[in-house]
Amino acid sequence: MNNFLFLISTIDKQLKPDIMDRLKDSETIKKISKTVETTCNIDNELFKTFNVKRGLRNEDHTGVVVGLTKVGDVVGYERDAEGNLTPIPGRLIYRGISLEDIVKGAQKEDRLGFEEVVYLILSGNLPSKVELKEFSGVISRTMDLNPKIVMHILDLVGKDIMNYLSRCVLELYTFDENPDDTTPENLIKQSINLIATFPTIVAYAHNAIRHGQGKSLHIRHPQPDVSLAENFLYMMKGRHYTPLDVKILDLAMMVHADHGGGNNSTFTVRVTSSTGTDTYSTIAAGIGSLKGPLHGGANLKVIDMIQTIKSEVKDWTSVEEIDNYLCKILNKEAYDRTGLIYGIGHAIYTISDPRTVLLKEMARDLAIEKGREAEYNFYTLLEERAIFNFMETKGKNVNKQVCANVDFYSGFVYDMIGLPQEIYTPLFAMARIVGWTAHRIEELNFKQKRIIRPAYKNAADVREYIPIDKR
Repeated sequence: MNNFLFLISTIDKQLKPDIMDRLKDSETIKKISKTVETTCNIDNELFKTFNVKRGLRNEDHTGVVVGLTKVGDVVGYERDAEGNLTPIPGRLIYRGISLEDIVKGAQKEDRLGFEEVVYLILSGNLPSKVELKEFSGVISRTMDLNPKIVMHILDLVGKDIMNYLSRCVLELYTFDENPDDTTPENLIKQSINLIATFPTIVAYAHNAIRHGQGKSLHIRHPQPDVSLAENFLYMMKGRHYTPLDVKILDLAMMVHADHGGGNNSTFTVRVTSSTGTDTYSTIAAGIGSLKGPLHGGANLKVIDMIQTIKSEVKDWTSVEEIDNYLCKILNKEAYDRTGLIYGIGHAIYTISDPRTVLLKEMARDLAIEKGREAEYNFYTLLEERAIFNFMETKGKNVNKQVCANVDFYSGFVYDMIGLPQEIYTPLFAMARIVGWTAHRIEELNFKQKRIIRPAYKNAADVREYIPIDKR
């Protein structure tokens, strides 16, 4: 019977052409695609004419305030009594507490900190030693997946782990006895389950894709009473990791756990949550948002750019060589000719990105352990010269101080740990699921619930309907 079903499945796949192949030679598709170039184009000047905040951005590049939150805050400016903005060193705040203080507190006691951050962001309070130990155990014991989901992951076809993650999250709905229950207790259960299982889904999806490429299949079950960061490395690599690998991955998870309510994926989660839909649909929407190259996929662009710079700059210690190539990038004469230095600049942070400061500090220790000090020194010099050349070339036009953002070092750190590039954006999701679930709970906890419904100004000319025989 099984052989018969396999045969039917094989024949079915051979008979059904790819859906996009059926459309690729359509003249109708080509004609409509051509018209879109004009019918879907809006003149940038119209945004000024109608005073529309494109991208929910003010003229000074700050975000338009559209909501209130107690979960997290991102600070890059101080505003005086007259409303003028003064750049300050960046601060990332979780539940009123500085991320830097949280990280330094854990490091001082020589312990990991991600589970503490999860507890803080979800509950709003720091855990006691007893609470943290119990909570960490709950997470590690929840990391195992339903065998049916494991088999589904192994059966999926594709190369993008973010899509695997999204599909598995939606599938988790079917295994939840109360998937649409939005009581606080059920929301916390769902949140912890998602936080705990994301690393397992990502690791298994990666191993399934490798197996599809002809490599050995490794399905390692998460270990009880082991940190989420270490469990992820174990499921990805077996025992081939060091204590420092675990510490810096734990740190990377801490700094990516939340970034206020204004980042695109978190806002997506809040928008969908405001409709009253289920947790799994909401988080799948957040994953789709994070997947975008302008959001979670940005670190891949940084890696690709820096690899190109490494090949073009012969002397990694030469300021003159580095400056010359960076100026070519800024003048749209090199790399992808967009004029952008990826990893430099942030929508809110100006003088510094606190996440970058923390990652860069530990990246130095990791580089020493891995014998990659020369590469680390190149990164730090490149960061310095990129900021200098940007300010010299474009600083006056943007009227804003810039700094290296977290994407500048995160890819380098993951590479030193030995993680492949296709894991980088899913790693972001593994951390940000913490903030997503906390913001969702907050959105659903408003006493007066209101769907988020922004307005769009129609910029089309009024036209008369033409009968079909006169067109």
